[in-house]
Amino acid sequence: MSGKFEPKVPVQLNPPKDDPISVEDLAKADGTEGQNCYVAIKGKVYDVTGNKAYQPGGSYHVFAGKDASRALGKTSTKAEDVSSEWQDLPDKEKGVLNDWITFFSKRYNVVGVVAGATNME
Repeated sequence: MSGKFEPKVPVQLNPPKDDPISVEDLAKADGTEGQNCYVAIKGKVYDVTGNKAYQPGGSYHVFAGKDASRALGKTSTKAEDVSSEWQDLPDKEKGVLNDWITFFSKRYNVVGVVAGATNME
């Protein structure tokens, strides 16, 4: 089952960065007007620029420029669920969130961490 989250096409990733990214700068990275497109999960910021699903009009654009931890744990694309707060999720949803982290970490470069994030673990 180790290949459960492996990408269909191998991805060459850069070493993860831990540069602080302000919430304001993260919000600007929403893929609009040619901007990069970032999604944070548990405070880690992933560069999803190359995936059209996160770009404006894409099915996951609601996550762009935000920490989407709660929504990912709940497998929700509702804007009201997009939040960095995940600690109060039921254990099953925390497991889903951790699966998403595994999924993202095999596909997207980590470009930094949300400055001052309190939701890392």
